[in-house]
Amino acid sequence: MRPSAGKRPFAVLLACGAVLLASACGGGPGDPDAGGNDADGPKIELTIATFNEFGYDDLYREYEAQHPNIKIVARKAPTVDAHIKNLDTNLAAGSGLADIEAMEVSWIYNYLAKADKFVDLREYGADELKERWLDWKVAGATTQDGKIIGYGTDIGPEAICYRKDLFAIAGLPTDRAQVAKLFPDWASYFATGRKFKQKVPGSAWYDSAVLTWEAMRNQLIQAYYSNQDRYLGAENPRLKKVWDQIVQGSADGLSAKLPAWSDAWNKAFRTDAFATMACPGWMLGVIQDNAGSYGKGKWDVADVFPGGGGNWGGSYLTVPKQSPQPEEAARLAAWLTAPEQQIKVFKKVGSFPSTLDAYDDEQVKNQVNPYFGNAPVGQIFINRAKNVILKQHKGPREGEINQVFSAALARVDEGKQTPEAAWKQALDLADKAANTRRKG
Repeated sequence: MRPSAGKRPFAVLLACGAVLLASACGGGPGDPDAGGNDADGPKIELTIATFNEFGYDDLYREYEAQHPNIKIVARKAPTVDAHIKNLDTNLAAGSGLADIEAMEVSWIYNYLAKADKFVDLREYGADELKERWLDWKVAGATTQDGKIIGYGTDIGPEAICYRKDLFAIAGLPTDRAQVAKLFPDWASYFATGRKFKQKVPGSAWYDSAVLTWEAMRNQLIQAYYSNQDRYLGAENPRLKKVWDQIVQGSADGLSAKLPAWSDAWNKAFRTDAFATMACPGWMLGVIQDNAGSYGKGKWDVADVFPGGGGNWGGSYLTVPKQSPQPEEAARLAAWLTAPEQQIKVFKKVGSFPSTLDAYDDEQVKNQVNPYFGNAPVGQIFINRAKNVILKQHKGPREGEINQVFSAALARVDEGKQTPEAAWKQALDLADKAANTRRKG
């Protein structure tokens, strides 16, 4: 699931290809006919709590048609924050959770430390199903002792989006294959940005320090926590190196200093404010919505991400132990996240699949985007997904700690605080967050 509401999915903008596969197959836990579908059996109500737009409404009706004894009741929160607040409240209370609770990728790490509150899906066949997904997607919902608490939904593999017209003015290549050669790592990305600024002083290189931080921090195998879930803070020189690269970029004028999702950020797409940005698949729709006719023919996307691969976005479906029907809930979660259903969701709302078989589907791999110069976005993001780091580790307070560092970088980017003062304040606040016990 994409991390914010109101983002237009890129797949909706593209030409549709082959007919979708009709149903799940195989006879395993994700099989709609693997038990529990007797029309004469006891009636079962399954609740599922999601946020923003998962694109599941049609799938609920399809599953109910295949399982006449099951009624699905959807609870949809308007934002991730509202969903998490409700989840935490009900988890602490010991009641009130849905049979299936969605988990955004930036927050599931909070709950891996509370795996005893969730069903270990291995009890219902997760070991047999886990080959469906990219390895790193499965790892994101797996505890250190091997429990699997979530089935992967979508992902947000990242590429680089860029302005062809501004690159031409700067004397940089504009062909996406040549652009991809410019950024093998972040050092070359920043270096190219400084060259760009010399030729096009009126435009910035990227939109904001915070979104660039998000892209770079997500590539660190250990950012805020060790593999043993010990908060690292100032002990992590790699985190400080990323910080230093970004604040130097702000000092050199590479950042347009635009708060993400703000009105100023939205309007900037209809100007020459910046030339590149870190670009998960769902961001293509955001660019098109914001840039409109102004940006058509100007924006493109290159099959590259500095330093290898990166992911921004995506979710999991979990089954809390509060559920009175965990087996049926696990079966529904497995079905909703099967490759066939992920392809349908991709077609409907553009959420990029995390299942390997989906990448063999003609509609996914052959997607092109006319707005971005007929870029082969299906193949680009399949390639980007396969380049994501497998063993990245995130700790139990990852989301809150990252908010602290992101806010600090925003203050630096906007000239409200020196890098030194912002770094010290972030370390102090993050240390408090890491050491605060959370209810539930």
